[in-house]
Amino acid sequence: MGPGTFPAGRGAKLTPLTHPSPNFGPRKAGARPSLVVIHYTAMNTADAACDRLCDPAAEVSAHYLIEKGGGLRTLVREEDRAWHAGAGRWGDITDVNSHSIGIELDNDGQCTFDTHLMHRLCTLLAGILARHRIPPERVIGHSDMALTRKSDPGALFDWAQLARHGLAIAPDPSAFRRQTRVSATAFYTDLAMIGYDPAAPREAQLTAFRLRFHPGGTGELSALDAQIARDIANRFPVDRRLR
Repeated sequence: MGPGTFPAGRGAKLTPLTHPSPNFGPRKAGARPSLVVIHYTAMNTADAACDRLCDPAAEVSAHYLIEKGGGLRTLVREEDRAWHAGAGRWGDITDVNSHSIGIELDNDGQCTFDTHLMHRLCTLLAGILARHRIPPERVIGHSDMALTRKSDPGALFDWAQLARHGLAIAPDPSAFRRQTRVSATAFYTDLAMIGYDPAAPREAQLTAFRLRFHPGGTGELSALDAQIARDIANRFPVDRRLR
């Protein structure tokens, strides 16, 4: 099942704003959406998160907020620049807000993600990717582009579910080979090819990479870390042409 077909016939529909946020502006320098950034709210309720995302004093927002149970709140139009990403980069893109659509998930960061929430996310993503011709490798977590600041959507987020539906990417275990030697230089070169900020501290790069692609990884850089990074870099190098 590929992008735009989850579920059949519904993915491409735009939903009118249900909770308009004042916290947005025009996308800069003619940018268009070429990334989707996934967040968790880290708040107790969707109402509390929505209040903050719509509070002018908070100066934060997102395009969408998905509640536990699957309810969808639309806050900022996709053609506008929501204030969800903050400082960071992905590949050559440093103004992530101008190039992305932000989705907040009603989750405190300590719990698994609600089944209905995940289903709604898949439906929403299918439409976004189809509308803007965004490939699945450009669906990223907040932690991917804000290496030293953020950890959402966290190690409990089910990236594999999105990948099964063609809405994100996952490592290919068939590409792994038994090996013990690890080249840190090659590993961090691969991370830069994937899109991670090579100027960030290496520890932060490794932590963010593991949150996204190897959530069970701990300790020093491992051969499995290196093989996963090589696989992703080979198949999905960041596409700078989409800036």
